[in-house]
Amino acid sequence: MIRSSPSIPIPRSVPLLPLQDKVLLPGVVTRLQISRRDSVPLFEKILRTFDSKELSKCIIGVFPVILSPSPTSGGPKNVATDKSNGSSDLGSNGKSSNKSKKNQSRDDDNDDTILVGSSAGQVVPYRPGGSSQSTTSVLGPADIHTMGCAARLVRLERAVGGFTVVLEGIVRLRLNKILSQTPFFEADVTPIPDKAVDRNDQELQDQIVALKSTSKEFVSLLQTLKLPAPVLTQLQRFLENVGVIPGQVVDLLMSTIESTYEEKILILDAADLKERIPKAVELLTRQIHVLKISQKVHDNVEGKLNKKQREFYLRQQMAAIKEELGEKDAGEEDEMTTIENRLNAANLPPDVQKAADRELKRLRKMQPASSEYSVIRNYLDWLGDLPWTKSSEDILDVERARKQLNDDHHGLEKVKRRILEYLAVAKLQQMKGDVKGPILCFVGPPGVGKTSLGRSIATAMGRKFHRISLGGVWDESEIRGHRRTYVGALPGLIVHGLKKCEVNNPVFLLDEIDKVGSRGHHGDPSAAFLEVLDPEQNNTFTDHYLNVPFDLSKILFIATANSVDTIPAPLLDRMELITIPGYTYAEKLAIATNHLLPKQIRQHGLIEDDVKVTEQALLKIATGYTRESGVRQLEREVGAVVRAKAVEYAEAQEQKLSETPVSAPVEYQPLVTALDVEEILGQEKYVNEVTERSPTPGVVTGMAYNGVGGGIMFIEVSQMPGKGHLQLTGSLGDVLKESASIALSWVKGHGYEIGLTNSRTQNIMEKADVHIHMPSGGTPKDGPSAGIAMVCALVSMFSNQTVPATTAMTGEFTLRGLVMPVGGIKEKVIAAHRAGVRKIVMPLRNRKDVTSDVPANVRDEIEFAYASTIWDVLREAFEGRVTARAGVVAATGALDSRM
Repeated sequence: MIRSSPSIPIPRSVPLLPLQDKVLLPGVVTRLQISRRDSVPLFEKILRTFDSKELSKCIIGVFPVILSPSPTSGGPKNVATDKSNGSSDLGSNGKSSNKSKKNQSRDDDNDDTILVGSSAGQVVPYRPGGSSQSTTSVLGPADIHTMGCAARLVRLERAVGGFTVVLEGIVRLRLNKILSQTPFFEADVTPIPDKAVDRNDQELQDQIVALKSTSKEFVSLLQTLKLPAPVLTQLQRFLENVGVIPGQVVDLLMSTIESTYEEKILILDAADLKERIPKAVELLTRQIHVLKISQKVHDNVEGKLNKKQREFYLRQQMAAIKEELGEKDAGEEDEMTTIENRLNAANLPPDVQKAADRELKRLRKMQPASSEYSVIRNYLDWLGDLPWTKSSEDILDVERARKQLNDDHHGLEKVKRRILEYLAVAKLQQMKGDVKGPILCFVGPPGVGKTSLGRSIATAMGRKFHRISLGGVWDESEIRGHRRTYVGALPGLIVHGLKKCEVNNPVFLLDEIDKVGSRGHHGDPSAAFLEVLDPEQNNTFTDHYLNVPFDLSKILFIATANSVDTIPAPLLDRMELITIPGYTYAEKLAIATNHLLPKQIRQHGLIEDDVKVTEQALLKIATGYTRESGVRQLEREVGAVVRAKAVEYAEAQEQKLSETPVSAPVEYQPLVTALDVEEILGQEKYVNEVTERSPTPGVVTGMAYNGVGGGIMFIEVSQMPGKGHLQLTGSLGDVLKESASIALSWVKGHGYEIGLTNSRTQNIMEKADVHIHMPSGGTPKDGPSAGIAMVCALVSMFSNQTVPATTAMTGEFTLRGLVMPVGGIKEKVIAAHRAGVRKIVMPLRNRKDVTSDVPANVRDEIEFAYASTIWDVLREAFEGRVTARAGVVAATGALDSRM
C-alpha cells in the first residue's frame, strides 16, 4: 500500500537532490539553500517548466550523501529544530490540506517564522535559513545513499547564488540506478511506503505501546521548555494516532530530537516498522534522559542563583557595557591585580606568601557582595601593609646619642648609661646582624620623664617611635588580635603599631604596663606579653588575626610602670628594670630653668626676654607649691606664672598702642622674684612638716615609700588607764600591725634594761592601754619599714623623752633586736630632705644604697646614722638621753659582733 496522495503519483524516474549532513524523512517539511552546481540547474528547469500554482505536482528524490558525514553536537535541542544545519523540520502525513495551504500562504508575508501545516493538523514554528549545499565538492553516483525520500516542492524562490526551496517529505525511495548525471542527477527509484498496521501482530503492537508511552513522556518534558501551547496541543493530538500511523509518528519524533547524521540514516533505512520503532524508542529514551539531566542542572543553578549572584552578574554586564562605551578609566586596574601587586611589593616571607596565595585564590572565586569577600579582602590588605622586610637604618653614634639624651633630660645617669651601652654593643655587632633589642622597663613615680625618655631614645637612634597605652587593657585580644571567625575582627595593638610605623624595627613604648588588667573571662593580657617581651620567642610572634608569624626581635621595647607590685613575676622576669627615682630640689630647679620655663614661654606666645624668673622664685614654686616626685605640677605652676606675666605684657602693649593717653602708665617688668610668686600663686600650699613641728613625747618621724615616690609619716603613741590592750588606727595593713605588736613586745620585754621599770618582773602595761596611730587614715599603709620607728615612739612615750623633729628613721627589726635592711632608700631620703629632715637613722646594710644612689648634695645636707641593733637606734634617736642599765652593754656588744 502506497501512502502517497492520489493526485501526486510517484514516478519511476525522478530528479535527485543530494543533501550533505541532512536527512529528510517522510512527513517532514524543511527549508534548504541550494547553491550546488549539480543542483541549481534542476530548479532552474522546474522554474521554467512549472507554474507557481503547479509546484506541488513536482516530485524530487532527496537522497543523503555519504561522502563526508558531520555528526551534530550533543545536548538539549528545541523541538522541530536541527541545530547542526540551521534547518527546521516538521512532521506531516504526506497529504496537503486547505489548512496547510492557508498556513503556507500566510508564511509568504513573514520572513522570520514559517508555520507549516499538514493534513494531520500539526502546526510547528521553525526558523528560516536551512541547510545550504556546498558549491565546491563534486559528487558521483557512489556518493549517493541507496535510500532516500520523495519530496513535494512546496515553495521555490530565487536567492543570491542559488535558490531557497521548501520541501515536504512524502514516502521512502530505494535508488535502483542513476539514469543521468548532467546537468543534474536523475535516477530510477522504487517507492517504499509504510505497510498497514496488523492488529494481530502482537510484537508490533507491543512496540507501538512502548512508542506511545515514551512519546508521551517526551512531550511532557517538552512542556517544561515553555513551548507555545498551540504547538504542544497539536503535537499531543498527532500522537493520539500512534496506533494507526506509527511510522509517521516515528519519522516526526526523529526529526525533533537530537541525533547524529548516521542515526537519522538508520531511521531512513528502516523501512520495516518492526525495525524502525525499536531504534526510535532507543533514541527517544536517550533524549528523555538528556532532557531530564539538563532540567536538573538548570533547576540546581537557578536555585543557587540568589539575589546577590544576580547582582554580581548585572554588575559584570554593566562593567562590560561601560568598557564598550569607553566610559571605563584607562588607568583603572583590576582589583585582583591591585591586591596581587601589593602583596608582591610587600616581599612576604615564604610561609606568609603561601597563606596569602591561598586566600587570594579563594577571593577570586567569591562575589564582591559576599560578606566573606570583605573579610578576606581586609586580611590581604593587612598582609600587604605590614613591613615584613622594611627597616629603618639605625644611627649608632654613641656621642650623638649622649648629647641627645643630655639635652632632653637632666640627671638620670643610670638610664642614659644603659642606653649608651646598648648602642655601643649594637655598633660593634652590626656586621653580624644578630643583635636583639633589650626589653627595658622604666619604673618610677609619675612625672619623672619615663615616656619622654623613650621618645628621646628613638630620636637618638634614628628610629620611629610608637606609644601603646596599656592602662585599662583587660582583653587578651587587644594584644594578640581577634580571630577572623568573629565579626569585626582586627589585629592587636602590636600589629597596629607596626602598620603605623611602616618599619619592622621601631621603638615601642608600652606605657603603664603595671595597669594591665588581671586574668578574667576575656583572658589574661599580661600573659600575652610573655611572648611579645621574650627575646628568645618574639621572632615568631603570631597574631590571632594574621595567623602567620611575624618577627618582633628587631623592635626595641621600652615599658613604663609606677610600681612593680602589680606586674606578674613571669612578665617581670623578662624585663630589665631601671628605676627612675624622684627629683631633688636641685634637680627640679635645673629642669625648671632649662626645660619647663622656656617651654611655657614659647607656648604662651612670648620670647625668653619677655619673662625672667629668678632661681629663688623657681625654688619657692618647687618647695611651697608642689609636693611630688616628678615635675608635672611644677610645670603647671610655672605655666600659671608665665600666664600672669603674659597678661601684664599684653596690657602694656595695649597702652603703648592706645591713642587715649593714660594718666599713670604701668611699665612692664619681665623679672619675677620670690615675692611676685606669692602674689601670683597665692599662699604657699605646703609647709615644711618637720621644721614646723615641735618635739613631742610619743611622736616619731618615719619614712615611707609608695608607687609615686617617697614621703615621711608620723607615728603617734599615747597611753591611757586600762588593762594592757593595744589599739591600732590609721588604715594599717597586716605587716604594720605585726610590726606594732613586735615593737610593743620588745619594749615590754626590755623595760627594765631601758629603765622603764624597777624590776624585771614588772609589767609596764599592767594598768594601761596603748594606742598607736598614723595620720592620714584615708590612705592605706603597709610594710615592715616602720619597725624601729614604733620602738622609738613607744620608748619616747613611756620614758617621756622626745625625739628631735628633724630626725627620721626607717628599718625593720626582729624580736632579738637586730635591725634589717629595707628598700626604696633613695626615694625615702629625697622625700625626707624635701620635708626638712636633717638626720636619718637607718640599717647598717643600707649604707651602700646611700653611697651609690643618693645625690651628693643631699648627702652633704643630711647626717646619716647607721644601726645594726635596736640599741644603736635608741642611742642615735634620743641622743644618749635613754641609756641601758649595767650589764646590757655586754649583750649589745655580742649583738654587734654577730652583725
